[in-house]
Amino acid sequence: MSSAVVNGLAGAGGGIIAQIITYPLQTVNTRQQTERSAKKKKAGSGGSDASTLFQMLQLVQTEGWGGLYSGLKPSLIGTAASQGIYYYFYQLLKNKVEDVAAARGKKGLGDGTVGMFSWLVIAAVAGSINVLLTIPIWVLVTRMQTHTQAERKVIESKRELLLKEISRANPMDAHILKDRLAKLDSEKPRPYGTLQAVCNPSIQFMIYETLSKRLKSKRSGKRFPKKNITAMEVFLIGAMAKLGATLVTYPLLVVKSRLQAKQEIGRNAASRYTGTLDAILKMIRYEGLHGFYKGMGTKIVQSVLAASVLFMVKEELVKFVVLLVARSRTLLLTRSNK
Repeated sequence: MSSAVVNGLAGAGGGIIAQIITYPLQTVNTRQQTERSAKKKKAGSGGSDASTLFQMLQLVQTEGWGGLYSGLKPSLIGTAASQGIYYYFYQLLKNKVEDVAAARGKKGLGDGTVGMFSWLVIAAVAGSINVLLTIPIWVLVTRMQTHTQAERKVIESKRELLLKEISRANPMDAHILKDRLAKLDSEKPRPYGTLQAVCNPSIQFMIYETLSKRLKSKRSGKRFPKKNITAMEVFLIGAMAKLGATLVTYPLLVVKSRLQAKQEIGRNAASRYTGTLDAILKMIRYEGLHGFYKGMGTKIVQSVLAASVLFMVKEELVKFVVLLVARSRTLLLTRSNK
């Protein structure tokens, strides 16, 4: 089994575990990102945004525990496919680039190691392949996570229109309209079924590989003859890498969620986008720069925890497979020599 296949399968397994652990935070964060709010006129005016914990409790109260895991099934499929594809191509490209760097080092054309820019390019290429193959799944997941929110907005709009009609109608018509209002109030947003529906990892892996390389180089001395880094070190490096990537690319993540979410959230022109540039310009005009950082605290907790778990589990799975293969070979050699 090639190292690319091993890393691909390990990445898929690690991604599934990380996704299950952090999915409720991801659901809340997606709703925070896609929620529209007007630009604040004065600093400190208006109420502060509800905390993540409060929003989670509110979601459970209105939609049940299932609301926190809306879209989990396609998300797990998307995560397994996305991480598997990403790590497979990443390792494939990494092996080739490392071989080229080693060959150049023997010729005296370098130190034989891969540079930071090369890691960025490798991660970007692997990420591009991954996005092209899995983007339909992630659009579906975002739609499922925000569908109830969109349905509630539509119901609220209908309710406002009915109230206006009741205030202008005669007593007989008003009675009929009140019945319609009572029926509308009893309606609940319908769940969004499965059938209804590059930058970040590049920076993340550039930081991760750079930090790993430095740590391993320190371990290669006489004091630390063991080059392998521990599971906890992988966890911490993964956390730092994801934190850096999230801080740099978060505004783009918000724009992506807005474009993927169902466009019926809000009926006015300010809430509908025709493309990336249109979304950016409208967000600046109607919401201000604050709109690009909605839910950032939640995203940092969710993504850093998910990336840390993913890196740690993936590396441990790779070590396990390598150890299993080595023992199998030893056993086969022992049997063949008898």
